[in-house]
Amino acid sequence: MPEYVLLLSCPDRPGIVAAVTTLLFEHGGNIEESQQFDDVRTDQFFLRIRWSVAGDDLGVEHWQELLAPVAERFAMQWSLRDAHTPTRALLMVSRFGHCLNDLLFRWRSGQLNLDVPAVVSNHRDLEPLVASYGIPFVHVPVTADTKAEAEARLREVVAEHDVDLVVLARYMQVLSDSLARDLEGRVINIHHSFLPSFKGAKPYHQAHERGVKLVGATAHYVTPDLDEGPIIEQDVVRADHRMTPEALVRAGEEVESRVLARAVRWHCESRILLNGTRTVVFD
Repeated sequence: MPEYVLLLSCPDRPGIVAAVTTLLFEHGGNIEESQQFDDVRTDQFFLRIRWSVAGDDLGVEHWQELLAPVAERFAMQWSLRDAHTPTRALLMVSRFGHCLNDLLFRWRSGQLNLDVPAVVSNHRDLEPLVASYGIPFVHVPVTADTKAEAEARLREVVAEHDVDLVVLARYMQVLSDSLARDLEGRVINIHHSFLPSFKGAKPYHQAHERGVKLVGATAHYVTPDLDEGPIIEQDVVRADHRMTPEALVRAGEEVESRVLARAVRWHCESRILLNGTRTVVFD
């Protein structure tokens, strides 16, 4: 049965939900899920609706044409997609493979509605892992002198594979401001919770020396402001004095993997709306 997801935001005013739901009803749509949020601080309204269609259906373009007048009337920013169409996601990684392996396992087992056309890395360490999943591995080495050429190659890969989403699954290179702007809202990053306290090499070992009691991770959209893009998901686990630096690393890797997987799933299911520097997440 065809299913669609509509995401929208607009200035709050009476009649928004009525206009959308009435249109869906009049054209054979059966609402399966509906969530809404009114941000009283900004007077913005946010809505996610998923509906199915029994019988004949004319597809995404048909529904876009039907909804366009309503969207114009309420000055909506909106997107509509087929709920069953997988998101084409380019995964990027350096040398830490826990997030990549977790995403690939979830993808292969049907937990994430993804197509993974390729994995890009600036190192070859994880090429055997990627090959075991039957996915093309693209090696794009990066140095200070070749960063511009590397990003040009990355742009080529994104265009070649018609990529919807780029996932930085512990990719340890900073994207340029221009690339971050061009892919705004389409790049998800994961990092540990110690920023800005423990930067650089071995942050978990630094944290162990300070006796941290919480280990966490943050998934966010990438913007030109380093590690300060709109936050999608965060989580923490407890740490104590009995944990070795290696145990702390393992705990961190587990929470990083979980948080990134949630963020990617919510993006692929059209559950995230940008609200300035914040996000609205209909989980």
